[in-house]
Amino acid sequence: MLQTITSYVAIGDSFSEGLMDHDPNQEDRYVGWADRLAGKLVDSPVGSPELTYANLAIRGRLLDRIIDEQVPKALALKPDLVSFCAGGNDCLRPMADIDDLANQFERAVVAFREAGIEVLMCNGFDTEISSPLIRAVRPRVGVYNAHLWSIAQRHGCHMIDVWGLRQLYADDMWADDRIHLSPRGHALVADQALATLESGHSLPVTGFSMPARPTRPIRDAVSEESKWAREHFAPWVGRRLRGQSSGDKLDAKLPELTRVRNPE
Repeated sequence: MLQTITSYVAIGDSFSEGLMDHDPNQEDRYVGWADRLAGKLVDSPVGSPELTYANLAIRGRLLDRIIDEQVPKALALKPDLVSFCAGGNDCLRPMADIDDLANQFERAVVAFREAGIEVLMCNGFDTEISSPLIRAVRPRVGVYNAHLWSIAQRHGCHMIDVWGLRQLYADDMWADDRIHLSPRGHALVADQALATLESGHSLPVTGFSMPARPTRPIRDAVSEESKWAREHFAPWVGRRLRGQSSGDKLDAKLPELTRVRNPE
């Protein structure tokens, strides 16, 4: 049974850093679902008004760097809860060894659980209605998700089910780059995470059909896809070819446990 959470550390990549959910109080900083969850835990029966929170997530990070750089720091902070959401950037790479990713992930989970830390995991997004370039990773994400569910079951972890959260796939839940969530998307994930921690169950959802989207004339669709590829996909490919990451020169936005400032 989940004990009272008095300290929480988030680790991972851009998803947990909160990209595209701009902080209105601080330039060049993002809020995101993890910050929002920390704010909600202050008033939650499973949280504490004295909750402290750190966020070590950095955009662009692959799983091995998250494990090498962020996991030891999170262990050293000795929180009650760690959210560990990682591997999405690896799944975007065609040659990724999904089974090996799962093995790496599980070893990190074991380290947290042996330290007595509760682990909040997150499965991968369903890319079924994404751009064809992103949709191609759906089989790899599906296999990775199956491994993540097994890991969660084996080690008594909590799982944020974003694959099955069909409300999350409405247009307004996503930023213009179609890879990161909008503020509304981050808020919905925070609600899903809180529901998971408080009750062990996800938010109410029925079925697996995607939200209806307006049809587009072929000319508009081609124009919009070309614009997206030019402005968002091509720069990502360029960084990969140069061996660079969007987070190479960045530090964690909240590296130490700090009393929570509710972003909402």
